[in-house]
Amino acid sequence: MNKKIAIDTNVLVYMRDNRESRKFQIAMNILDAAPVVCSQVAVEYMNVLKRLFKLTKQECMEICLCDTAICEFHTVDYQTLKYASDLMLRYDFQLFDSIVVASALEANCDILYSEDFQHNQLVKNRLRIINPFI
Repeated sequence: MNKKIAIDTNVLVYMRDNRESRKFQIAMNILDAAPVVCSQVAVEYMNVLKRLFKLTKQECMEICLCDTAICEFHTVDYQTLKYASDLMLRYDFQLFDSIVVASALEANCDILYSEDFQHNQLVKNRLRIINPFI
């Protein structure tokens, strides 16, 4: 059975930052699985591209569209924010991280790949957070 996966911003960033070849290859392999990307992650990704790589707004948008073309998108809405608030209080997640987790849960993902959480953490007894870079 294939597990449905979601990704956090850092997976996309490592796919663009090939200075660390091991992390670059891991990120590329994850992207090949057509993961779920929430709108929060897409916005964060474009912000990182602009800030770290000094790209124009148009370049950031084009890269994000290209890099996420095969991904499934999950839009953050009011219910997602309410869910994120509950998760933030229960698990003590950071503000934006809680939105990413809530989105992954709403999209019925089994795994969230991120390096921003406790590795192998289980959320709501159904979403496993895995740091693929360790």
